[in-house]
Amino acid sequence: MAPSNLVPPSGRYLSFPEREELALLRVQGHGVREIARCLGRSPSTISRELRRNAATRGGVLEYRATVAQWKAELAAKRPKTAKLAGNGWLQAYVQSRLAGEVTDAEGRPIPGPNVPWRGRRHGRRADRRWGVSWSPEQISRRLRVDFPDDETMRISHEAIYQALYIQGRGALRRELSACLRTGRALRVPRARTQQRGKHYLSPEVMISQRPAEVADRAVPGHWEGDLIIGLNSSAIGTLVERTSRFTLLLHLPPMHDHGTGARVKNGPALAGHGAEAVRDAIAIKIATLPEQLRKSLTWDQGAELAQHAQLRLDTGLAIYFCDPRSPWQRGTNENTNGLLRQYFPKGTDISRYSEHELDAVATTLNDRPRKTLDWKTPAEALKELLFSAS
Repeated sequence: MAPSNLVPPSGRYLSFPEREELALLRVQGHGVREIARCLGRSPSTISRELRRNAATRGGVLEYRATVAQWKAELAAKRPKTAKLAGNGWLQAYVQSRLAGEVTDAEGRPIPGPNVPWRGRRHGRRADRRWGVSWSPEQISRRLRVDFPDDETMRISHEAIYQALYIQGRGALRRELSACLRTGRALRVPRARTQQRGKHYLSPEVMISQRPAEVADRAVPGHWEGDLIIGLNSSAIGTLVERTSRFTLLLHLPPMHDHGTGARVKNGPALAGHGAEAVRDAIAIKIATLPEQLRKSLTWDQGAELAQHAQLRLDTGLAIYFCDPRSPWQRGTNENTNGLLRQYFPKGTDISRYSEHELDAVATTLNDRPRKTLDWKTPAEALKELLFSAS
């Protein structure tokens, strides 16, 4: 194996020639920012270098290139003993705040549900392990409050995450990750989550490209849509007109072979709310409206609208998608879905309702007065808009 000193250092770190030049400029009386400009580095990099790697002989801080290089190489040696593995008191503190027992007012432990560790994330709507469940950041920040004068009781939240997720870091068992709020058994790098794209989305259909007239609600005909999901993969589509809050419900019954035969890879979505079913249901329902009420549709980034290009050709609707994890960009639709949960509660099978029954619920909602419409009903508000536009 080639000696490590033959490997060129990464440009991320200061090199020995840079440290020599830094020492010369420092002796000449130049400031931190001027040295940073000369070396092409950030001022914080120079300030941190002077603070960490200065020589301390005789109780005086003097920056010398050889000493600084020796200190940097010493700090870069791997592997290192994890801080939690080398500090028992710190480890006990972190573990008690992360996975300690839940207790009542008298200090008696409350065990909660018995959830065995299976090495993976907890299931949807499943029991979770009970614990004190402080987040790593809460633990890191609280250490400064509880131990203001003890510098050994310090750890960053990133070090706690690494102790949970990286084998060999020691100190904390992997099953303690079940006490995190996400309950995630494996850590997902941020770069990987940012690479997850949807092939059916392009910059032209994002909400940032939506015309300004949609946002101010002055012009009718702009809709927001989403799905309401029930038990056994049942679903109902919802369309809400932004100006009048007029609501339409889409009937999405399960297909014939749903729940009976073996699933076919890359086959149709038998639950009834796949891309083709949603596309056809929207096209049929939108066709019942006057042309001036068919301007645009804003949808969540769900795969059920992957065939938005064909939907646009069929209906003339301009389709736009919200940003990820931004439900407030469809606030009217989200509020309406909350009202619809009165009729279609979570955890119930909503595939048992016919299209006639869904239309009756939509009519009931459209005949309900709204405060935001000065106590007019959505049906009355839509009728006024159509009358004024004609």
